[in-house]
Amino acid sequence: MTDSPDAPALAQVRRRLTRWYLATLGAVLLVLGGGLFLAIRQQFQRELDASLQGATREIERAAAIRQREASAPVPVVDALDELRIPGRRLFLFDATGKPIRPAEVPSWVRDAARTAARTGTADVTVELPAEETVRLHGERFTLRDGTVQVAVAVADEIELEAQYATLITAFGAAALVALVLVWAASAFLVRQSIAPVARSMAQMRRFMADAAHELRTPVTVVRTKAEVALQRPRDAEGYAEALRGIEVESRRLSTLVGDLLTLARADAGERPAQLVPCFLDDVTLDACDAARSLATVAGITLAIDDFEEAPVRGDPELLRQAVLILLDNAIKYSPAGGTVHVAVGRTGDLARLTVRDHGPGIAPADHARVFDRFYRGEHARGPRGETAPGAGLGLAIAQWIARVHAGRLALEDAPGGGTLAVLQLPPPSGHPTA
Repeated sequence: MTDSPDAPALAQVRRRLTRWYLATLGAVLLVLGGGLFLAIRQQFQRELDASLQGATREIERAAAIRQREASAPVPVVDALDELRIPGRRLFLFDATGKPIRPAEVPSWVRDAARTAARTGTADVTVELPAEETVRLHGERFTLRDGTVQVAVAVADEIELEAQYATLITAFGAAALVALVLVWAASAFLVRQSIAPVARSMAQMRRFMADAAHELRTPVTVVRTKAEVALQRPRDAEGYAEALRGIEVESRRLSTLVGDLLTLARADAGERPAQLVPCFLDDVTLDACDAARSLATVAGITLAIDDFEEAPVRGDPELLRQAVLILLDNAIKYSPAGGTVHVAVGRTGDLARLTVRDHGPGIAPADHARVFDRFYRGEHARGPRGETAPGAGLGLAIAQWIARVHAGRLALEDAPGGGTLAVLQLPPPSGHPTA
C-alpha cells in the first residue's frame, strides 16, 4: 500500500502541531514554575525570619536571667554562654553597639546592631566575600532595670538554597515527565485529529479524479463529433445528425455538472434545506408524473401501489429530486416490459417511500459502496449487461437529501429479485437537521 501524496505534508503538520503542544506546555510549566518558586521562596524567607526572631527572643530571655543571677551569692554559669541554637549565631550588644557576647564580632554584625539600637529592629541580608549569604535579624529590648541591649541572630542562607535545590529538582523531574507524557499524548491526539483531514483530502483527490474522468468522456465525444462534422462539407441531414449527437452529450454533460454542483454546495453548506410542512405523497406523485415519460421511452410501466397521506417537514424541491433519482435508477435497471412499483405510507411515526424494480439487483460486494460518489459496481449494469447511463452521483445526492431531513435511505434486495429503495422521514413534529 503506497503512501498518499499528502503524507509528507501531513507528517510535517503533525510534527509542527506536536512542537506547538510541547512549546505551549513548556511555557505554561515555566510560568507556573517561576511563580511557584517565587511564592515558596517568600515563604521560606518568612520562615527563616520568624526563626531568627525567635532566636533573638531567646537571647532576651537569657539576658534577663543573666541579670537576675548577677547578684546571686554564689557564682553561676552565664545563661548567655549556655544558650545554643543549632544553625544560628547569637550576639548581644549594649545600646551603643558594643559587643557583650561574644567579645569579638564582625563589623557587619556590629553595624546591624547599631541600626537596631537606633531604630528598634534590623533585618539585613549580607553577601560575604567567601560567596556566603547570611540573613541577620537584630532587635532592641529593655531589661527590668532599664538597661537597653540589642539581640542579634544570624543564619546562613545555605539552608534556603538547599531547599530551593530540592524544590527545583523535584519540579524539574515532574516537568520532564509531564513533557514526555504530553509529547506521547499530543503525538497520538494530533495523529487522530489529522486522520479525518487525511481521509477528506484523499476523498477530495479521488472525487476530483473521478469528476475529471467523467467529464472527459462527454467533452471528448462533443469535440470528436464536431471535428468529424467539420472535416468535409455535409448536407443538412448530416449536420443535423452531428448536432443531435452533440446535443445528447451536452445534456449528459449538463446533468453531470449539475450533480457535481449540487454535491459541492452540499459539502460547503451552501444548499441548506428549506424545511416547511409538506406531504411526501404529493411530492412523490409530482415526481412520478415527471418520470413517466422516461419510463415510457424505456418500455417500463410505472405502477403506483399503496398511497397514504404522509406529512413531513422537508424541502419539497430536494425531496422531489431524491424521489426522481430513485425512480430514474429503477427505470434504468429494469428490463424492457418490466414494472417499477412505487408506494408511500407510514411506519409508526415515520413517512415511508418505497421504489421497487425487477432488475438484476445489487451484488453483495456493492452493498457497502452503493452511496459512494462515482462508484459504479455490478449494480451499474443494465438488464442486458450494458453499462447503464449516469456517473454514479445520484444515490450520493439522494443520501445527502435524506440526511439533511434527518431521514434514512437504504437499498435492499427485494424478495423475488430486483432492488427495493426505502426512504424514511420523520414526521413534522421531529427536528431534522439541515
